[in-house]
Amino acid sequence: MSVRDSGVDAVDLVILPPSRDLGDGFTVRRALPQPQRRMVGPFIFFDQMGPVALRDGQGLDVRPHPHIGLATITYLVEGEIMHRDSLGSVQAIRPGEVNWMTAGSGITHSERSPENARHGGGAGLFGLQLWVALPAQHEETAPSFAHHGADEIPSGETNGVTVRQIVGAMDGLVSPVKTLSEMVYAEIVMTPGSRYRLPSEQVERAFYLIAGAVTVDGQPFGPSELVILKPHAEIVLASEQGARLVMVGGEPFPEQRFIYWNFVSSRADRIEQAKRDWQEQRFARVPEEVEFIPLPAEPAPPVRYP
Repeated sequence: MSVRDSGVDAVDLVILPPSRDLGDGFTVRRALPQPQRRMVGPFIFFDQMGPVALRDGQGLDVRPHPHIGLATITYLVEGEIMHRDSLGSVQAIRPGEVNWMTAGSGITHSERSPENARHGGGAGLFGLQLWVALPAQHEETAPSFAHHGADEIPSGETNGVTVRQIVGAMDGLVSPVKTLSEMVYAEIVMTPGSRYRLPSEQVERAFYLIAGAVTVDGQPFGPSELVILKPHAEIVLASEQGARLVMVGGEPFPEQRFIYWNFVSSRADRIEQAKRDWQEQRFARVPEEVEFIPLPAEPAPPVRYP
């Protein structure tokens, strides 16, 4: 991972996460959490999956694993993933669609390439998965799952810039995704030569370049960089060649958060309980799935995020 000072007064930090090979050509870049920055608003985890071209017979296979105290947001640029969870949900997600899974008191799920995506050759997989920590009063809410088709996600175009409102409200667009705290998550596509002013209402904000390049006050930013902004700073993005990026933001929580593996909580003892519950197989199972990911060996204490 590299971290740099941008040279722009309105930018707090720039993070370029390393690419990690998970085997079979699958790569991820984990922009959050990092030692220099643990969260942006309620967003506590930010992964870029791929891009990868799948060979014939190859696919993504994330075996059943547990979560507590968070919600996952999956958004694809290319490819298809089949979601299955312990509530009995079975849902394919494709580009432009949104999967929102609230773990709350506990859920188990798997993520795999469907059979039709494993055969035919040349299929790709590229997307983002983010986690948001739940407000303390909702950490033990009942787990749930919601899917929204691409045609449900509102979008608007002005002066060569298209905004899709994945979560929250911005620029007059209101997402149908129901959340337990206020936040924004939007995809922004800029045509060559366009400019866009990022809304500044959120206390904490960041943008992440998926493709292309932008400049802020003449300073360039490129693919896979997470650019964390100073509170309420006025930011105008300019793109000569065109760009595709996402913006996330929201209010920081007043309480600390602990994170260990797939567990998030405002209480360290709750993390320890979740670890024991998974080891002793007390989490609900994903129907028709017999595999699972064991708790990591030699467990370390939870990390506290102030």
